[in-house]
Parts: sequence; structure tokens; C-alpha cells
Amino acid sequence: MPDQPTTPADPTARLDELRREGESAVDGARSAADLEGVRVRYLGRKAELTTVLRSIGQLPSEQRGSIGQAANAVRQALERRLGERSSALEGGELDARLRSEGIDVTLPGDPPRPAGGLHLVSQTRRELEDIFVGLGFAVVEGPELELDYYNFTALNMPPAHPARTLHDTFYLSDDVVLRTHTSPMQVRAMEAQGPPIYIVVPGRVYRRDSDATHTPMFHQLEGLAVDEDITLADLQGVLLELARAVFGPEREIRLRSGYFPFTEPSVEVDVSCFACGGTGALRDGARDPLCKGSGWIEILGAGMVDPNVLGFVADRGYDPERVQGFAFGLGIDRIAMLKHGVPDLRLMFEGDVRLLEQFGWGA
Repeated sequence: MPDQPTTPADPTARLDELRREGESAVDGARSAADLEGVRVRYLGRKAELTTVLRSIGQLPSEQRGSIGQAANAVRQALERRLGERSSALEGGELDARLRSEGIDVTLPGDPPRPAGGLHLVSQTRRELEDIFVGLGFAVVEGPELELDYYNFTALNMPPAHPARTLHDTFYLSDDVVLRTHTSPMQVRAMEAQGPPIYIVVPGRVYRRDSDATHTPMFHQLEGLAVDEDITLADLQGVLLELARAVFGPEREIRLRSGYFPFTEPSVEVDVSCFACGGTGALRDGARDPLCKGSGWIEILGAGMVDPNVLGFVADRGYDPERVQGFAFGLGIDRIAMLKHGVPDLRLMFEGDVRLLEQFGWGA
């Protein structure tokens, strides 16, 4: 079992201290350059807070939820304070420049240029990451060029499995593919770390498919939890929290029997329709087209990790007789479409300004 990260006796006290230090440093910045230095020091890739967030999954299980939520709150508070201080500094620098240069501010200025912003897919990915960090999961990433072994074999897909065919998969050679899902990181992560493990894996994936709900490149988020005494009820609880965080606190979920090669049992997961409130009918009595009158919308696939998958990493402590876990995979693009009412997945990748402007671009 890997060494647990060193944490103070009261981790939340250190997080409160980081927040006070960071806010004080932000308030003390006297220029944009100073402010950028503060941002890097407290929110950069090597910052102490970033290290805490990345190591949540390695903490004792009773600490993950509280420390994850506390660390996420500190990050959001510092980002908000940085934004406020940046606006104040920009205004002050502009006033000083106007006074020193004697510009006639009554003259018409250049037409305003639209500001950039995060794409809707990126916004949704970050929202999902924040939800799972708050639940005690760590965020990890893996290669988009993947070995056949990790993409198929180690996930319990035999040589004749349909997903291996050229019709579905982009092959670069006999042994290398553009990954068809983020699930290969299940085995890669377990090879690198013994149990317990709680991770989510967001990223781009590739399949030979293109229509209103499928594109050759799309975004997926894989989740994996392996520990002692994990059951299907734990999976259901995590996915209920996800559904309510994304679609509203009144949402419910249901699990239907399904099939995936790397989980057993496998389930398809539906969320109660947020357009009709789960009734299947709109306010005027018409059949709800979003859920097709069923009152439920499919959002992801999941299940308990197949013992055969754990067998590939048994030498790292994943003995199927001692530990078990669950896995789930969802389409980030699909979640964005459902939440924001985008009718065609292809609109996400066409760069149409009319769509982008509705979600923060050019604001």
C-alpha cells in the first residue's frame, strides 16, 4: 500500500491559514505582475493548495469529503479575490495612465473587442471535476494514444470483441489506438497505486461515429473507486449526488440492468427528467420530447468492477477476494447538451459564435 500524504493534525486549519495568507497577498499586490506572482504561488501547478487537491484520493476515507470541500472552497475564494483585485488594479493603472498622458477621453474609442471565455465543454468538465473533488475523488489524466492492452485486453475485452474492429476504432498500428474511452486509466492508475483508490479521469476520446448525438472526437469522464466493503449502494449514492449537483436538488436516479465487459453487474443510469419533472408530459399536457414521455433520461453507464479486471493488478494489492469497487463513465458533451438544451452535439465543435456567445464567450 503506498505511503499516505503527510498532513497536519488539523488539515482544515492549514487550509484556513492558506486562505488568509493568499487573500492578504492578493490585497497587497501593487501591480498586475505582482498579482500574477501571487496567483502562481497559491493556485499554480506546484502550489500547496493544488498539491492538497491532487492528493485527496490518498487521504484516509474519513477525511476526503471534508478536506476536499474545504480545499475547493479556498480555491474558489482566492480566485474570486484575485478577480476583484485584478479589476481594481486595472482601473487604477488606467487612471494613472490617463493623468500622465493627457489623453482626451471625450474622443470616441475603438470598438470593443469581444472577450474570450471557456468553451461550454470546458465549463462542464470543470464543474464535474469540482463535484467529484468535493466527494473525495482525485482527478487524473492519461494518454490519448493508448496501447491495445490497456484500451481493450486489461478491460476484459477478448480479441473478437466488436469494439476492437476498424469500424469502431482508430488504429495507428496493430498495438496502438486512439483511445476509445478514458477507462484505460483504471488499470494504469491501479498499477501505480495500491488500494484504496478514488479517481475520476476526464479527457478526449475517439470513435468512428458521427451524427446529431455522436462525433469522432468527444469528451468523457471515467470514475473508479476500489476499497474494502464497497457495494452497488455506494455507487448509487455517488451518482445521486452527481445528478442533483448538475441537474437540481430534486432529481432522482434509477439503475437499470446493462452490460459492459469491464463491470459485473452492469447498470444503465437514468435521471428523472428536469423538463417535465419526471411526469413524461409538459405543462400543456403534450408528450415531453426530451424524455420521450418516459419521465427519465439516460445519462451514463456504470457497474461493479469485474473481478477479471482486478486480476490484472492483483500483484498491486487488488485481490478480488479482499477488495471490490465500482466504475462509471459519462459523456461530458452529453451532460452539457442536456443541461443547456443544445439540440445537436456537432454544434459544440463548429465554432458558431451564435452558440458560443450564449455561454460566456464575448461577454
